[in-house]
Amino acid sequence: MGDRPETSREGMAQQWSVSIGAPDANAWFVREVLPLEAALLQFLHNNWRNESEIEDLLQDIYVRVHTAVSKQVPESAKSFVFATARHLLVDRVRHERIVPIDAIADPEILGIARDEPGPDRRIIARDELRRLQVALDRLPPRCREAIVLRQIEGLSRREIAARMNIGPGTVKDYLAEGVRALADMFYADPADIRRRK
Repeated sequence: MGDRPETSREGMAQQWSVSIGAPDANAWFVREVLPLEAALLQFLHNNWRNESEIEDLLQDIYVRVHTAVSKQVPESAKSFVFATARHLLVDRVRHERIVPIDAIADPEILGIARDEPGPDRRIIARDELRRLQVALDRLPPRCREAIVLRQIEGLSRREIAARMNIGPGTVKDYLAEGVRALADMFYADPADIRRRK
């Protein structure tokens, strides 16, 4: 435990200036990122179930942010730091879901067989997934992009607007149009759809 880096502001500033020779990035980090520590810790406590990993997550976020800032400084430190935190949590969740099959000697002991959906539910789920993919493919490209960024990647309207180089109002319109079209494809009577065309 003695090898663990300090988490105080002074300790972090000293750690970064020693390990990375970019004084401008270090100054930016100390000035813009470290004051967000309390809010960042609160975000991590609210969104991560394993309390013992919070400090490690915080350090990983700091490393990712500092590495990125040494290449290019973002316009909004707060947005960048919290986006980095969200991405890190998503990466961790994805990583935790991957369990090597040889890690479990007897899956029945864990009750995995009972929790798995039956063959009929798997077939229905695959069919619904295929229908959703077909419906998404039928959307206009910009609507589809906005829907995917919002519903699959979980970005906010502002983040979508920045990614797509459009205004937040246009994002709202694309999302509304996309949701309406998907609802029509899934729930409307086929005769109603043909009449609208």
